[in-house]
Amino acid sequence: MLFSLLKSGNLISVLMYILSVLLTIFLVLPLHECAHGLVAYKLGDDTAKRQRRLTLNPLEHIDYLGACLMLIIGFGWAKPVPINPRRFKNPKAGMALTALAGPVSNLLAAIVAGLIQNGILFMIFKGIIPGSTFIGYVLMFFEFLITVNIGLAVFNFIPIPPLDGSKILMAFLPDKAIIWIEQRMGIISMVLFVVIIFGGLDGILGRANNFFYNCISWLTSLPFSFFAG
Repeated sequence: MLFSLLKSGNLISVLMYILSVLLTIFLVLPLHECAHGLVAYKLGDDTAKRQRRLTLNPLEHIDYLGACLMLIIGFGWAKPVPINPRRFKNPKAGMALTALAGPVSNLLAAIVAGLIQNGILFMIFKGIIPGSTFIGYVLMFFEFLITVNIGLAVFNFIPIPPLDGSKILMAFLPDKAIIWIEQRMGIISMVLFVVIIFGGLDGILGRANNFFYNCISWLTSLPFSFFAG
């Protein structure tokens, strides 16, 4: 996304995109990882807590390669929070719920950003605040923030290791299949990385992003539609 914005020559769009990604890296990605650890802790695994990873301090979570890719292509990652599934009463269900917490936190961040964006639009419509170039930039920032977080959620829902979606999928797979996947985790992860870098999943990810974007746009506009008349 960054390269396409640079080609457009709109420096304000580039700046708003970079700011939204930086906010995601320093606030939302830590929230994503902390959500994993918190759910694991509630389900009986205190590994993340003992290693002091139940924190929103970005320095504890940032992976520099993942952060750079986040800025360049819109998909990235943070340092995974350590999880010990053997501490769960039901390891498969525990891992699935723990994994689900991450992308759900991104969708919630997108919803919050959408509510703020729609709130600003509502205040402009009602004449509470004037429309201005600055407000337009603010709206653009929240638009990118919504898009980036939906992209992160969709990316993590991919059911391929080491992404969260694979851990959710494993809850429904037999043990033999899980062992087979775990033995080939490194190769699978490398192939996934190459496929994503060369745009092999762009079509699928684009359709999924559009679906979630439309759902969140509709949902976050509802509270204000009742008062718009």
